[in-house]
Amino acid sequence: MRRRARISAGLGAVLTHGALMALVALFLLPFLWMALTSVTPAAEFFNPHRLLPSRFAGAEHYLRALNTVPLLRFMLNGVVVCGAILALQLLFCLPCAYALAKLPFRGRDALFTCVLLALVVPTQVPAIPLYLAFAGLGLLDSYAALILPFAASAFGIFLFRQFFRAIPDETLHAARLDGCGEFGLVWRIMLPQAWPAVGAFSIISVVAHWNDLYWPMIVIITPERAPPPLGVMYFRTAELAAAEYGALLAGAAMITAPLLVAFLFASRLFLRGVAMSSPAAPRL
Repeated sequence: MRRRARISAGLGAVLTHGALMALVALFLLPFLWMALTSVTPAAEFFNPHRLLPSRFAGAEHYLRALNTVPLLRFMLNGVVVCGAILALQLLFCLPCAYALAKLPFRGRDALFTCVLLALVVPTQVPAIPLYLAFAGLGLLDSYAALILPFAASAFGIFLFRQFFRAIPDETLHAARLDGCGEFGLVWRIMLPQAWPAVGAFSIISVVAHWNDLYWPMIVIITPERAPPPLGVMYFRTAELAAAEYGALLAGAAMITAPLLVAFLFASRLFLRGVAMSSPAAPRL
């Protein structure tokens, strides 16, 4: 019986891992096709009988992508915008999450319910009021228009609140006896223990805003302020012909590569942060 149970468990593990590997391959297929096409000669793009290119054409495609549009400028804009958004989100979300998790006050549950409701509001809903507000302030076509609407994150408040709930109250009481104030508790006690959650949220935030196209299309006019997704669209209006997919996909590959590399290096921190922020996570 034990041998049969062991064989059954092993077979189940093989099937599970096989299904997961098939899903991984399915999700990675578009990225693989993008990378291969970016180094494939134009004459072989739609050749169904050739999987690998006959010659390496990556140099010409990547150089053409860099020379056609200011791709490095778009990526620099993305770094500035995503970095500023993440810094502001951490500045706002950590104290708010601490208050909702550890400070008893009237209306705390109702306020947390509002945070949960904010999670289901699409970004398109407040787009028109935000646009009118930034137009009235004269902030359209600026970094401020890209950054300020996302300075606070309902998801960040929810994630950090779940993580902070797992930290024992005795730790905070001991710090208060030593004279530590509430803001000191957030930045000196809670934050050092919340690095896994910070890492997980940082990856989610950077990926979301690096890939955001909807809001930049509304508020950005000049290419000098365009983030990476909007910058790729300038390939259509530049000197590139519509059929030159090699340079277009070379630009897309250069924009996507930093996110893939960052996620590979931070994948363990991301999984640890998500696991420790779940309601069923063990108390620290």
